[in-house]
Amino acid sequence: MALHKPPAGARIKEEDAPSDKKDLLRRIASGAAIFACVVSGILMGGWAWNIVVSLIALCSLWELYKMMYTKYRLSRGWGLAGGALMLAAVSTGFSYAVIISIMTIVALLVLFTEIIRRQATGHSYALWNMGGTLSGLVYIILPWSFLILLRSHPHGAQYLLTIFFCTWSCDVAAYLVGSTFGESPLCDKVSPAKSWEGFWGGIAASVICVSILIVLFEMAPFPLVLLGALCGVAGQLGDLAESVLKREAKVKDAGNLIPGHGGFLDRFDSILINATLTFFIIEVIS
Repeated sequence: MALHKPPAGARIKEEDAPSDKKDLLRRIASGAAIFACVVSGILMGGWAWNIVVSLIALCSLWELYKMMYTKYRLSRGWGLAGGALMLAAVSTGFSYAVIISIMTIVALLVLFTEIIRRQATGHSYALWNMGGTLSGLVYIILPWSFLILLRSHPHGAQYLLTIFFCTWSCDVAAYLVGSTFGESPLCDKVSPAKSWEGFWGGIAASVICVSILIVLFEMAPFPLVLLGALCGVAGQLGDLAESVLKREAKVKDAGNLIPGHGGFLDRFDSILINATLTFFIIEVIS
């Protein structure tokens, strides 16, 4: 998170500070649990990784639909069922055509639902419902599906560790640099706390992280160095993307499933764009 300093003379409200040591310990414990689950899932691969991905993806999708529901009606059941089928199809090796067909079926089911609604009540929300339900599958489920597919690559574990470690390094550095040196707002209409200083600090941390990983993995710099740079830039844009959704839904966090951190979408928003770009690059190279 790229933070900047509050205006000179501004007083930090008591309720804005960490409530107590117990809250901090809860935050650390939940963060460590997520770290352990993700890293162990990557290292084990196979069904272990597929299960970790599916749980995070479906929880994130539920949180997104809950935010969207503040604006208009959605067929959340069809969306969640479609998301689960897409993840299962990717996990069991079905073709990309099957994934696309599942999305098409979901769109048709949503339209059929709205036909019934309009016939029964005289009102329908077909445009919003179909667009919102499908956008959740595109924004959440497809990127996590790419992470399942990436794991099956010969260097899949290294690529995934690069994505997550660089993203996490970027987040931590952006927060520390921004909170210490931040003066220039990055995108104040979307996220007032983010600064350009934190943004550049996050990029630098991501590049340093990938440099260390290249040595540890004993791999050629390309494409890992490209992935590290992309994670530093795109990941922060992904964080802003989720922030604009929360602004419109008028919520502080997407959810509360992770103690001290908010929801799964809050914790993995940057991963969505980084996973998509990494998958695209690896597929092009391959």
